[in-house]
Amino acid sequence: MLKLYNSLSRKKEEFKPYSEKVAMYTCGPTVYYYPHIGNMRAYLFMDNIRRVLKYNGYELNGVMNITDVGHLTSDADEGEDKMLVASQREKKSPWEIAKFYTDVFMKDVKKLNIDLPEHICPATEVIPEIIEFVSELLKKGYAYETSKGIYFDISKFKDYGKLGGMNLEDKLAGARIDVDEEKRNPADFTLWIKAPKEHIMQWQSPWGMGYPGWHIECSAIGKKYLKDEIDIHTGGVDHKPIHHENEIAQSDALEGHQVVKNWMHIEFLQVDGGKMSKSLNNIYTLADLKEKGFEGEDFRYFYFMAHYSKQQNFTFDALTSAKNSLKTLKNLATEHKNSDARLSEEELKGFEDEFLNAINDDLNMPLALAVVWKMLRGKKSKDAYGLLMKFNKVLGFNFDEETIPQEVLELAKLRWQAKSEKDWARADDLRQKITNLGFAVKDSKEGYTINKI
Repeated sequence: MLKLYNSLSRKKEEFKPYSEKVAMYTCGPTVYYYPHIGNMRAYLFMDNIRRVLKYNGYELNGVMNITDVGHLTSDADEGEDKMLVASQREKKSPWEIAKFYTDVFMKDVKKLNIDLPEHICPATEVIPEIIEFVSELLKKGYAYETSKGIYFDISKFKDYGKLGGMNLEDKLAGARIDVDEEKRNPADFTLWIKAPKEHIMQWQSPWGMGYPGWHIECSAIGKKYLKDEIDIHTGGVDHKPIHHENEIAQSDALEGHQVVKNWMHIEFLQVDGGKMSKSLNNIYTLADLKEKGFEGEDFRYFYFMAHYSKQQNFTFDALTSAKNSLKTLKNLATEHKNSDARLSEEELKGFEDEFLNAINDDLNMPLALAVVWKMLRGKKSKDAYGLLMKFNKVLGFNFDEETIPQEVLELAKLRWQAKSEKDWARADDLRQKITNLGFAVKDSKEGYTINKI
């Protein structure tokens, strides 16, 4: 039985989709700059959910947006449009900016072997749908027009604040005094912004030339591809109090019922025990990791070392440990692949049940990895390798790369045994034999790794 933590109910629940095909929405990137590893952890989370659902036999209808217009520099609808800021910074059109950074993002998800949703939709491709969505909210009395744009009236939606845990009265009382006197409530949010003539990205609408607010694009894209019943909506924990709260308000107000059944959020990635910050020069991209000798797979393994609901601390020591563990895992996999020994059906079922129970307990990937290690450190068997390949539908590692010859694996094992017995001369002799065969062995806290020279 698959159980997932629902941010809305604040508890783990048995997963019961609306239909056999799971409708899943993921908040995608704002394509104005290079994605950092904190961003990519959120898409590994999306990948993790998708793979676990598929492992459980579900079909998926997944959607992810690309924010290429309308996301202001503050999530609370303040400041400049991030795309325009990037356009001015790089002296390119917003469309050129969006194209360039979308391509960067797609290359990065490929490096991480992320299973992408069935539909990927830029906000600029659903402007008519957004306008229709806003028009309907106006007709239903949930929105109103000012000289600056169209706003959602949060006082009309009684459940506003339920995701973030703040009731409507507290939300209104806690909102800062807004400089826009035309707004009915300080916390009312933008659906459509009326654009000045010099604004680069704008479209014709019933309210004149303008462009969408950030929050409306996810609701409009979700409605286009998933209708009014969404099983899972994912995103970063930072989206809960504003972006996702606003999505709930506008979608549920339009449809007249709860649209998203399960909200799932991933916690922040810290760096060296603190927040990522330009001033601290600790914002890393996958390209930065590559320069330091790490592959996307190494970061993928690192992601599995902590539960998604917990803050994870990134250090290069931790990433090195992940890299070494993954290499050792692959070496063990090769030993199992080359073995003719068999495991009993009872042994295989035991491992399979343990793995399934781990991933179905709210994606407990650290425990799932522990099951994999327990199996691979046991009796070498081609059966275990076959089961590992089944588990890999969730893990998503590349086991098809050039394998290490069995002779080298045997020499490395004998060398490790010699070291354990403190027979240093024999250990050095075996290391030289490994080197002569074109491989290098490197010791670590987790054991040893073998690399082609």
